[in-house]
Amino acid sequence: MDTLKLKILEILKQDARCDAAMIATMLGAAEADVARAISEMEADKVIVKYNTVVNWSKVDDEKVTALIEVQITPERGRGFDAIAERIYLYPEVKSVYLMSGAYDLLVEVEGSSLKEVASFVSNKLSPIDRVLSTKTNFILKKYKQDGIIFEDQEDDHRLLVSP
Repeated sequence: MDTLKLKILEILKQDARCDAAMIATMLGAAEADVARAISEMEADKVIVKYNTVVNWSKVDDEKVTALIEVQITPERGRGFDAIAERIYLYPEVKSVYLMSGAYDLLVEVEGSSLKEVASFVSNKLSPIDRVLSTKTNFILKKYKQDGIIFEDQEDDHRLLVSP
């Protein structure tokens, strides 16, 4: 991938609202070149979606998010992919990651209540063939997501140490 495309991706990652004209100005490039690069990356599925980071704690929308550690037995010939596909097709599932370490998959699930997430785990996820075990961790509070700090930062109250 060329340097221009990498720079465009970094800018769009920081602010998806930047248009080709703004990016061209920031990079000192031609707007047509930037627009063409963005179109190519969208066509090639390098840019998959433009996203907004929302601090849901400031909205009256009560969402419950859980990170579920899943141990599975890989399927012969398809490895972890077949099980991951079965899991990510559920609408409650927001993300699925293949992991190294003590468990195989990390599944991010969102629901309207603890009970709804628990029901998903017990009625849909755990009964899947080849799922050996699950461990559910509920997110209580988000401090930072995608590089964005959610809390209003306080002044540093540490004592100044001088030599």
